[in-house]
Amino acid sequence: MTKVFNVNGACKPARHYMVDLKPRLEEIKKMVDDGQYFTINKARQYGKTTTLYALADFLKTDYEVISLDFQKIESDEFSSGSSFVHALTREINSKIRRMDTVPAEVREKFVKLSDNTYKNVRMAEMFGCFSEWCGQSEKPIVLIIDEVDTASNNQVFLDFLSQLRAYYLDSDETPTFRSVILAGVYDIRNIRRKLRPDEEHKYNSPWNIAADFLVDMSFSKNDIAGMLKEYEGDYHTGMNIDEISGLLYDYTSGYPYLVSRLCKFMDERIAGNADYPDRSSAWTKNGFLEALKLLLKDQNALFESLIGKLNDFPELNNVISRLLFQGKGIAYNPDDQAVQTALMFGFVKIVDSSVVIANRIFETRLYNNQLLKFDEQNSDIYSEGARQKNQFIVGGHLDMRRILEKFVETFDYLYGDQDETFLEDVGRKYFMLFLRPIINGTGNCYVEAETRNRERMDLVIDYQGEQYICELKIWHGNAYNERGEVQIAAYLDYFHLKKGYMLSFNFNKKKEIGVKEIVLGDRLLIEAVV
Repeated sequence: MTKVFNVNGACKPARHYMVDLKPRLEEIKKMVDDGQYFTINKARQYGKTTTLYALADFLKTDYEVISLDFQKIESDEFSSGSSFVHALTREINSKIRRMDTVPAEVREKFVKLSDNTYKNVRMAEMFGCFSEWCGQSEKPIVLIIDEVDTASNNQVFLDFLSQLRAYYLDSDETPTFRSVILAGVYDIRNIRRKLRPDEEHKYNSPWNIAADFLVDMSFSKNDIAGMLKEYEGDYHTGMNIDEISGLLYDYTSGYPYLVSRLCKFMDERIAGNADYPDRSSAWTKNGFLEALKLLLKDQNALFESLIGKLNDFPELNNVISRLLFQGKGIAYNPDDQAVQTALMFGFVKIVDSSVVIANRIFETRLYNNQLLKFDEQNSDIYSEGARQKNQFIVGGHLDMRRILEKFVETFDYLYGDQDETFLEDVGRKYFMLFLRPIINGTGNCYVEAETRNRERMDLVIDYQGEQYICELKIWHGNAYNERGEVQIAAYLDYFHLKKGYMLSFNFNKKKEIGVKEIVLGDRLLIEAVV
């Protein structure tokens, strides 16, 4: 069977191109060997289920593994303890039916507990059966449950966690699971329950026994290269694996779904079209950029979930806007609930104690989403960009100088009498809004995270396989401006470019708006001032 890049459900080594999971599995097994209970919390489509499938197989030599999925339990089956016990033991029966190591009396008890005619069964009976099984099993038993947050908003689930916790704490006296692994998006350690009904202000977490899960589940550049080597062994495209794996990592930051989706596009939708007739032409930088355009326009479950969370959690919009447009750094504070929510859903990550957008692809989608909302109230600048679009594309290339000239002219006409606060808060957003209809559908842009601050941010524009660097900065005098020129010159070296662009928002009443050229050694800087 020919392998493919998979983006639907769990990946299986015999059918799908995959990164080597063994190093991660070895790290997780150490936690299991130490008898730890823990939760794997990652955003949607981050490889949790694939990892759990692989882990169950990896552990089976040393452990008896029971692997369950709470999605198989219907919502009304969480309505009471009895219905939950019936449903959970039903799923356990479906697993142990294929296991010849389960004692007969334990099987019989699980069958009885799953019988809906057995009324008023209590959770304690199920855990007693678990304990009996653990006591008789030749191998320690590991319990793995996927999609636990399916059930996290009800009392029955909290009672289930409490029972796990109680048996864990009493494990020296009472046989129980060697390790319990729960996986989902929401961190169930943050669930609180009242200790007693009359204690309205005293809360305790039923999962406060969980160890920290610090295993990195993102793909490194080397991980991606290993997957591409396997693909290359099958198809001999002649791709530059170091270059393509670097591009995949740079744009995705190793987000598993995004890596696989881009690879799938190059393999199945780019290769064989009019511009890229075979796999050799598709697995190039230009082929990658074509796949990137497809992905940025793609309607998939991950992006739908991402944008949906902005609607469900309004506090996220403030965090995203601060990061994207205002250049306001956000220092990581574990007590900042909005940031914690953004982390949980995968919008952001922590780099050197600062909060940054998780990857360039999310950043571009979020830019488009935020600019769309902004455009609803500020359509004039967007309309001007759309109206004048044709004059900015010359021979298939962006005329960035012309874009800056027309932006300065349009911005001064529409907003020239606005105050400094207005410019500082939304000036850069207006430029991106002006730019969006010009490159939309053909190019994309993102901001380099390390340059984003209150004073400056470097906008990288990808268009038809070419890159343009434009620094957006707030004017703070000639000396500061000269330092900015040196900075962008160094940045051009990084991208191997000889021409760069700078857009300065100047609050000086005597400023001269317009566009000029500055020669910096063998590089040319086009600077616009508004």
